[in-house]
Amino acid sequence: MLDEKKFDVELNLLALRIPREHCKLATRVLNGYLLDKPRVKPVTEDPASDKNRYMILSEKIQNPDLSEIPISKVDELKELFEIQVVPYSFTLGYSYWSADHILKQILPTGIEVPSSFETIVKYFMCHIAHLNINDELLPYKDVIAKVIYDKNYPRIKTIVNKVGAISNEFRVPKFEILAGDDNLVTEVKQYGAVFKLDYGLVYWNSRLEHEHIRLISKFQAGDIVCDMFAGIGPFAIPAAQKGCRVYANDLNPDSIRYLEINAKINKVANLVRAYNSDARKFICSVMEVLSSEEKSGSANCTDICMPERKKRVLNKHAGGSQPFVAKPWEHIDHVIMNLPASALEFLDALGGLINRKHWKGSLPWIHCYCFMRSTETDDLIKAKAEAALGASIRDPVFYRVRDVAPNKAMYCLSFRLPEEACIAANDDDKDKNALGD
Repeated sequence: MLDEKKFDVELNLLALRIPREHCKLATRVLNGYLLDKPRVKPVTEDPASDKNRYMILSEKIQNPDLSEIPISKVDELKELFEIQVVPYSFTLGYSYWSADHILKQILPTGIEVPSSFETIVKYFMCHIAHLNINDELLPYKDVIAKVIYDKNYPRIKTIVNKVGAISNEFRVPKFEILAGDDNLVTEVKQYGAVFKLDYGLVYWNSRLEHEHIRLISKFQAGDIVCDMFAGIGPFAIPAAQKGCRVYANDLNPDSIRYLEINAKINKVANLVRAYNSDARKFICSVMEVLSSEEKSGSANCTDICMPERKKRVLNKHAGGSQPFVAKPWEHIDHVIMNLPASALEFLDALGGLINRKHWKGSLPWIHCYCFMRSTETDDLIKAKAEAALGASIRDPVFYRVRDVAPNKAMYCLSFRLPEEACIAANDDDKDKNALGD
């Protein structure tokens, strides 16, 4: 139990009682000699008369004769009014002190208190604070949570701490609630989009906001985007807002449920098609749909293409009123693979998937996220990607997204799908196998 009274600090100071109409001038004259503490006003009410005010002097002013203040300043005030020096005491309590100050008093000597809570707090999202408390601080998790909760309420209403390593198939962390409400349903706003989610059921990382913006900036209105690990839609929703048509997949049914909710909230449900499937099966099924439609000449069927009335969608992020121009459904422009722990392993699903005989336009850009340790190089990651694809990658682009550990960083590897990863136009047998004919 935290005893808040232990943090009380009583200040015994001096104050000047002056007529309230002279406060502005006196404040200017006494600049540098008044109490200077954050969130404490140096001018306060006189409890004996509403015609006067107390001007609280700095802690360095200890003598009632004001000998620590230059005589010229004192004389300037005396010309205006009679100076009265009075004792003034007040207490700085628990509510005044910062979380950092309080935890320094609580935690045992030798345990370092982070200078910034970014080293403990993974991120603040709406009303939930997610803590990553290391083993050394674990015995003090409850008091840490209380202090953070007290100092951030009502902006933060729930404090959670991750429990153990992520081991479930949906890559969703397990949390224990340390303080506040047990409601983990929240909404997050990013780049003009609103995302609703249950933090206990789906994965979300607010630190990837800039990466979402960076990648989406490369898309054009009318592009066809395939998001293999879409989550609740941090790439899919803003891509659709930009006027892209998005195929979005996730293995977690709760993620897909919230993806569909978010598509409706952001009024892009007509541009997002959601799938709840294994990523390999998903990409194959999408390609089968696209290729079979092109072969059968049904690229304009209402099941796939948008009705005419839905084709004019404002491109908000392009800053204009450009109409949405639907492309024939014969290809994909971008494939997003945001599962850095294992996305490289899924590149094999793209090898031999596209049949050039039934594919129009440029081959898609692949955006594959991965982790890279300090002992690894771009060439090593490229070699892993090529081995999975069964093809050589030309002109790969590596972008460092963020550091996730002292010797580990998250990267985005972008490249155009190689021609040699496609099925040749005259390879009918592979064609049939790939399309499931």
